[in-house]
Amino acid sequence: MKFVVAGYGSRGDVEPCVAVGRELLRRGHDVRMAVPPNLLGLIESAGLAAVAYGPDSQQVQGFRSHFSKIENPISKVVEATEHITQVWAEKGTTLTELAQGADLVLAGITEQGLAANVGDYYGIPWAAVHFYPVRILELQWLDWRITKEAESAHRRTLGLPEATELSTRPLEIQAYDEFCLPGPAAEWVESDGRRPFVGTLTLELPTGADEEVSSWIAAGTPPIYFGFGSMRVTASADTIAMISAACAQLGERALIESGTNDFTDIPHAEHVKVVKTLGQAAIFPLCRAVVHHGGSGTTAAALRAGIPTLILFAFWLDQPIWAVAVTQLEVGFGRRFSETTVESLVADLRSILGPQYLIRAREVAAQMTKPAESVASAANLLEDAALRGNN
Repeated sequence: MKFVVAGYGSRGDVEPCVAVGRELLRRGHDVRMAVPPNLLGLIESAGLAAVAYGPDSQQVQGFRSHFSKIENPISKVVEATEHITQVWAEKGTTLTELAQGADLVLAGITEQGLAANVGDYYGIPWAAVHFYPVRILELQWLDWRITKEAESAHRRTLGLPEATELSTRPLEIQAYDEFCLPGPAAEWVESDGRRPFVGTLTLELPTGADEEVSSWIAAGTPPIYFGFGSMRVTASADTIAMISAACAQLGERALIESGTNDFTDIPHAEHVKVVKTLGQAAIFPLCRAVVHHGGSGTTAAALRAGIPTLILFAFWLDQPIWAVAVTQLEVGFGRRFSETTVESLVADLRSILGPQYLIRAREVAAQMTKPAESVASAANLLEDAALRGNN
C-alpha cells in the first residue's frame, strides 16, 4: 500500500509522523513524507523519502511569536490570514500531488484540514496523529480560526463542496499514554474507537555526540539535563549563567542541550557541558533529573527513563499541559520559564531531587508503553484504516 505522511512544525511536531512512517516502510509499504525543508535531514536519517513542504518551520514560529506580541492582534488578522492562506495553498498543492495513487493520508495536528481535503478529493481515507488532546486548545488560539479559512480556500481550489462534520471523521491516533492525562483524555476520547491511545511515537535516533556525552557523564556524578527543544532562548548567556550558578550551589553537574539555540561562544564552568543535540533515549537514564521546555516528546522520554522532571514552559500550545501532567503524576512539576531565577531554580532542583520524586518516576516508567509497541500499534491501525477505505 501507499501511505503519504504530512507533518509540519518543530522536530517534536514532526517526529511522531516520521516514527510511524518508518514502521510502515519497514513493513514493505510505499511511504512518502512531506515535511518542512529544515527537517529533510531528519527524514533522510530515518531512511524515508521526503519532499519539502511549506516554508522553514523555524521562520513560521518566529512569525507566530511576533504576532502573539502585538498589542492589538485583531488589527493584524487580515495580514495573518493572507500569509497563512498563501502558505496553505502551496502546501495543499504539494500534498495533493504527492497523494495521487495513495491508499491513505496521515497528518500531524496542524495538517489535518489539508489532509481531509486531499482525502475527499481522491476518495481515500485520512488519519491524524495527536500528541496531546487537541480539543483543549482548539478554541484558545486565533490562528486556529485563520487556518480554517485557509483550509476552506484550498477546498474550493480543489472544486470540493464545503466540509461538514460528517465528512471528516477520521482515525485520530493519540500518541501518548492515556494515564498521563486522565482528565483531558477522558473528555477527548469518544466511545466510537476512532481516538485510540498508542503511547508516544518516537524515532529514538542516536547522535554523534552520544559517546562523548556518555564518557563525560561516566567521569563524574550523574548530571542534571537541561534542554530547550525548539524554544528560542533570548538571553542565552544569562540562561547558561543561571543554570551554572544553581547547579554550583547544589554541587551538581549540568548537561545542556542547546537545540535550536546557539550557545557556542558562551563561556561556562567545568561542571557544565553544552552540546548541540543528543540522543535522549540513550542519555536520559544516565542523568539525575531532566529540566526542559515541556515538549511532548521530551516529557515522554523523561517519563520512560524513570527520572524526575522539572518543566520550565514558555506557555506555547501543549507545554503547560505537560507541566500539569508531570505534577499530577507526582514525578515533578513546572513553572513559567520567564519567572525562573537562580533562587527558584535552586529550590525547584532541590525539591525534584528528593527521593519521593525518583521513586514515583520509576513507578511511572514501568507503566509507559514501550516505543516499539507504540509504533506497531499505530501502524496496525493505519493498515486497517487503509484496507477499509472510506467504508
